[in-house]
Amino acid sequence: MRRYWHPIAASAQLPQHGTRPVRILGESLVLYRDRSGRLGLVEEHCPHRRGGMVFGIPEEAGIRCAYHGWLFDGTGRCLEQPYEEIVEPGSTFKDRVRIGAYRVEELGGLIFAYLGPEPAPLLPRWDFFVDEGLIREIGVAVIPCNWLQCIENGVDGSHVMNLHGRLSKYVLERLGRPDLRRDIRGPNSLWWEVYEFGVLRCHTRGGRPGEGEPVAVRAPIIFPYLDRQPDDSMQIRVPMDDTHTLHIWYYTFGAEGRAELGIQEELPQESRRVPVHEVPVPKLDEAGKIPWELLDNNSGQDLVMWHSQGNIADRTEEHLGRGDGGVILFRKFLEEQIKIVEEGGAPINTFRDPEANRFIDTTVGKPEEFFARLSGSGVNRTLGARKYSPVYREATRRIEGEKALSRPIS
Repeated sequence: MRRYWHPIAASAQLPQHGTRPVRILGESLVLYRDRSGRLGLVEEHCPHRRGGMVFGIPEEAGIRCAYHGWLFDGTGRCLEQPYEEIVEPGSTFKDRVRIGAYRVEELGGLIFAYLGPEPAPLLPRWDFFVDEGLIREIGVAVIPCNWLQCIENGVDGSHVMNLHGRLSKYVLERLGRPDLRRDIRGPNSLWWEVYEFGVLRCHTRGGRPGEGEPVAVRAPIIFPYLDRQPDDSMQIRVPMDDTHTLHIWYYTFGAEGRAELGIQEELPQESRRVPVHEVPVPKLDEAGKIPWELLDNNSGQDLVMWHSQGNIADRTEEHLGRGDGGVILFRKFLEEQIKIVEEGGAPINTFRDPEANRFIDTTVGKPEEFFARLSGSGVNRTLGARKYSPVYREATRRIEGEKALSRPIS
């Protein structure tokens, strides 16, 4: 995973000069934006007396430790040591001290970090990050479990009918609204293939396995962490450490979506203006009470299934069946990429040709709507974490009225 660029924050979470703590790939770091607008990512403690750099002072170029004023640039070089320079003018002590620092770049409303060996690959310019014809919105949450439990959901097509169908109906019953219905017509037959960019595509058929004609194609996973949804939104899952995952919902709105939802923002959308919102993670409270009100949407249902497996799922206790073909294929593909790195090679989707990286088209065929909508009119807020999206909430308020926001969604 250190061969890849990982999103660590939304640009809107650090729009002006300041600092923000970050946990990524098992390391606790400090993200900062200096007074010139440049981003940096450094280790959490100053190498002098171990003061916390999250309290650092952003300068025109770099960040200054609040404890004794040592100043560091984005590469980790120490530029100033105020007291040392007073007592020993011309001191070269600063030239022998560095703070750990990593590469960081900004794209499409997200801030990315690279923590791997040099030379670093290019930050992939996937189409949904660089298309200037899109308006974007970002949701974030920290899931208390291992990354693999989260990313495998994207290739687990057999969960849809039960988790987002039967459970949805049960949740609505528990919330006192059994009159609201959700019709999920899940596929009876699934098979998976690997395409360009490590895209794991799911094909579905009506009828029993091997029977009927293909009725839908999904392109859920762009290796290693992008999950492209049927509505052209993304779910991005990033390993913070062995037992925590940063989950990002990345919504994109083209001309048609902006018209339907009444989005008026002008194009192109500046990176720091892409709005960001927090998404709650359903958990049992201290009395063991289930938060049913957080489980009436796809993401709430998904999140609770991921972390209820435990911080790190014990896969020796699994019993995989016919519906787990995508999970099996993804694990094999992951092992193949690990072996490539072990043998000194570059894993898939590590780009080095600037021309090929200008605009990476991930279109692999337009997937049909995978989830049936509730019959009738209204804004569909069940997919992903739309329930908490300011864009979808405002559209619901405008189209269905304020009361629609207080009832369970279906």
